[in-house]
Amino acid sequence: MFNTLYIEKGFYSDIYFLRTQAILEQADMAPHVTVQIFQRDYAMLCGIDEVIALIKKCSRNPKKLKIMALHDGDKVAPWETVMTIEGNLADFIHLETVYLGILARRTKIATNCSRAVEAANGKPVLFFPSRFDEHTIQEGDGYAAKVGGMDNVSTPANAMCWGVEAAGTIPHALIAAFNGDTLAATRAFDEYMDPKISRIALVDFNNDCVNTSLAIARELGDKLEGVRLDTSDKMVDVSLIGQMGHFKPTGVNEQLVRNVRAALDNEGFNHVKIIVSGGFNPDRIRLFEQNKVPVDVYAVGSNIFATNVDFTADVVLLDGKPCAKTGRHYLPNERLENVEM
Repeated sequence: MFNTLYIEKGFYSDIYFLRTQAILEQADMAPHVTVQIFQRDYAMLCGIDEVIALIKKCSRNPKKLKIMALHDGDKVAPWETVMTIEGNLADFIHLETVYLGILARRTKIATNCSRAVEAANGKPVLFFPSRFDEHTIQEGDGYAAKVGGMDNVSTPANAMCWGVEAAGTIPHALIAAFNGDTLAATRAFDEYMDPKISRIALVDFNNDCVNTSLAIARELGDKLEGVRLDTSDKMVDVSLIGQMGHFKPTGVNEQLVRNVRAALDNEGFNHVKIIVSGGFNPDRIRLFEQNKVPVDVYAVGSNIFATNVDFTADVVLLDGKPCAKTGRHYLPNERLENVEM
């Protein structure tokens, strides 16, 4: 996931770390320090394995370093030490920017995924945010999504470490290519795609989720695994027009899901699952679950990137004795385990 040559040369490092390294070398200093890494929130830790690999590959004299660390997937508390690095500061200071960035990104994704998964109360949650960020981070994000408990991902890059094929439904673009005919687009999907791929129809293109779902279910029968509701938060589905007055009618709301479920069940399509997407976050998922909305699968997009988890590294010991900036001090953690270097 990283270019070792560029990292070793400090291409991705804050320049003050490179200058610190140069000063220590020219002054013939080899300060033996303990660096302590932490963050400030309740989180699901991720990126530790990648950081260990980074240090082994890109530090100087890695065999002379001592690393203690927690594991990917561990739940951590604010200020809890997640890793310590002990050794000559000049051997690894050039890596601080990079390893903190890895931990921040991976932990952010794993934490936000785990919160959505927890809110879903055991129902599958799909990782669909890749379109909302730059493409080169997809492999690492996919790994973090797996650590966070997601059930599948949307791109082949996301799925690199999963050992499965990426999941996805019919996009609006395919329906548009068939002149807005959702049934025709779904029929083509069924005709040309491998039978092993789930037949899940996107049913909001014409803002009539109930009738579109029924038309496709009648056509595909048992082959139809599910329908996905993705109504814009600026639109009101036509099935809700006579029901408005006591709830927010826009977007994928509880009543719309109930309308689709009832319509499918009334015609014997009980096997067809309902997948919802569009603005879902842990609070919204939790509310749907509390109200027993008949959703089978949640797809979460940009909310996976909504909150950050920032890590800090401090020198806290010099030659085994306390030496840290005011307000910081060595915080030993009995959960840390030694890493073989």
